[in-house]
Amino acid sequence: MSEIQGRQRVRPAPWKDTAFEWLTRFFALLVFSLLVGILLSLVAGSGPTLQKYGLSFIWSGAWDPVKEDFGALIPIYGTLMTSLIAMLIGVPVSFGIALFLTELSPPWLKRPLGTAIELLAAIPSIIYGMWGLFVLAPLLQTYVQPLLISAFGDVPLAGALFEGPPLGIGMLTAGLILSIMVIPFIAAVMRDVFEIVPPMLKESAYGLGATTWEVVWRVVLPYTKVGVIGGIMLGLGRALGETMAVTFVIGNAHRLSASLMAPGNSIASALANEFTEAVGDVYYSALIELGLILFLITTVVLGLSKLLLMRLVRGEGTRT
Repeated sequence: MSEIQGRQRVRPAPWKDTAFEWLTRFFALLVFSLLVGILLSLVAGSGPTLQKYGLSFIWSGAWDPVKEDFGALIPIYGTLMTSLIAMLIGVPVSFGIALFLTELSPPWLKRPLGTAIELLAAIPSIIYGMWGLFVLAPLLQTYVQPLLISAFGDVPLAGALFEGPPLGIGMLTAGLILSIMVIPFIAAVMRDVFEIVPPMLKESAYGLGATTWEVVWRVVLPYTKVGVIGGIMLGLGRALGETMAVTFVIGNAHRLSASLMAPGNSIASALANEFTEAVGDVYYSALIELGLILFLITTVVLGLSKLLLMRLVRGEGTRT
């Protein structure tokens, strides 16, 4: 009888469960409090420019510290454009890498190639910026940009994107650097979610005569679309907030131009370049409000992605 009682599971004291519940609740509320605190501090720091310019600060292209005339249009445009270029390049490349690693790569190549791709994520952003400035920008200036100008310069509408001299630095270079930086994150997530697809589903499709592309398009992607979109949003968040790499190669010019060859500016690079030089309450507040706008852009993007994922899950349940 004593042996049976000794083997019986001892129930923890009720106070331990209560303490553990409140401890986890405290951690959750701490994260939320930090988020609210950051938002409130940015709003408080943006007070002078909010009072002086109001919402016109968002669509104003002025940036004159001497006259204390500021606007956020050029940094917002640069942030969104470079991130768009990065995603247009990075998402297809990441999809191809993940597809090769999970479906086409020989077993002996999977581990070293996957490790090499993951190591790209460990490279500091300032190294990407230096490499972009001293290696990538001269290559683009010498070979790629003249070719793009000659090929698309006379095309209606599209020609406006490739006007101007080949400077090497500019919006296109910043977008290319960002695409290289987001590829490891997106590819790693895609590879992981592709690998969780049950082998029976893929083998059944192959047994019915499906090609590799048909298996990926009709079996793998529908099964993993939530994870794939999550990986893309992770890469987009990295692209929106990247600072040092973009600062090296974007040109840091407060000029609004439709050409991807022209130098520009982004919110993160403007903050990195000018925060230590800000003199006066309005100048300082303008930079703080740029940070607030970047915070709101990132929040809106992540919120929309969450809504999209919820709709996908709800639609999947409805079809089921």
